[in-house]
Amino acid sequence: MFIPANFPEPTPEAAEQSKQLSDRIHDEIRQTGKITFARFMELALYAPGLGYYSGGAQKFGQEGDFITAPELSPLFALCLAQQSGQVLQTLEQKEILEFGAGSGKLAAELMLSLEALECLPDHYSILELSAELQQRQHAYIKKRCPHLLSRFSWLKQLPNPGFQGVMVANEVMDAMPVHRILLDEKGDKEYFITSEDGSLQWTLAEISTPALGERMVEIRQNTGATFHTYTSEINLIAERWVASMAEILAKGALFIIDYGFTEREYYHPQRNQGTVMCHYRHRAHSDPLTLIGLQDITAHVDFTRLADVALSHGLEVAGYNDQASFLMGCGLLQFMQDLLEKSEESPWLSVLEDKDTSHLQYKLAQQVKSLTLPSEMGELFKVIAFTKNIEEPLLGFSLSNRKEFL
Repeated sequence: MFIPANFPEPTPEAAEQSKQLSDRIHDEIRQTGKITFARFMELALYAPGLGYYSGGAQKFGQEGDFITAPELSPLFALCLAQQSGQVLQTLEQKEILEFGAGSGKLAAELMLSLEALECLPDHYSILELSAELQQRQHAYIKKRCPHLLSRFSWLKQLPNPGFQGVMVANEVMDAMPVHRILLDEKGDKEYFITSEDGSLQWTLAEISTPALGERMVEIRQNTGATFHTYTSEINLIAERWVASMAEILAKGALFIIDYGFTEREYYHPQRNQGTVMCHYRHRAHSDPLTLIGLQDITAHVDFTRLADVALSHGLEVAGYNDQASFLMGCGLLQFMQDLLEKSEESPWLSVLEDKDTSHLQYKLAQQVKSLTLPSEMGELFKVIAFTKNIEEPLLGFSLSNRKEFL
């Protein structure tokens, strides 16, 4: 197993897990000749018991490989609760459905925040494919907010149509398997993974599915760009996922929070190496064929495509913005001020897991900077909201709304 320079060595147990997964991938390639990058990504991340998200390693927080916004600050959950509460108050049935809940921190903090806002949902469902993560989430929620545990349930498949409430996908779309493509004036190709002399290699071949070829034609038409040896990605799974959400949602809103671009930004001629990135012990690099099963593999989100699919399946695009503007619209600075001014009397104090309020101003200020600064999460992360049968403008897009740029 090749390990990039200055990267921490995996433990013997982790190295063995990676070897087992690599052997499985090599076996599948020997049977089929080659696999798409989407299939490789699916195995590397989700192979039962061996993949990155289905194995037992710590993934989130300081001890893991990356930090998400909910792990960074309770203010993120407070703002999302403010936005969710606005939607829930318009519904007879008040449900929340979270996809890929990670450590469970967002779920717990969101419910505690909604409780402080006096807008608790009747039920909070978590759709989590990893049994190991389900256990971690249950344990964290039980510890953090035991009095609310009875409102939680875990799903293994999508709920039936008729859902009324709020759907949340925070840093979920970027981990969906993508096809890696080559756009070229001499003829489009797709990147596949082959096995040569015991190592995984990239190879170019004919496109694996007609839907992929159709998207390549659309990208050229929509961007007006001429591509030459241009590597990028297409996420067909995300498109089908949004279509499924449109079928399930009867009334309410779907919030997708992730890093990505509009289509013209995504397929800009200067972004000719694509957006695939890997994360291992808080180090980012671009080689997905190493540390198999031990690192996260991600690709940025094409928000324009998600919006097109949503519209074609009966959803409204209620808003699109960077994370900083969304959080500000939801009252980020006001929540921070309330916490500082009221301290022990603040109704939001329940969302502070660390009850030590010394140096609270400094702690919150640092968190706000990380959530909003352009050099941190503020501009890279975007929020897009799809609604059905909701007429009131959403709080998160009250300061600005850039959906016309999609």
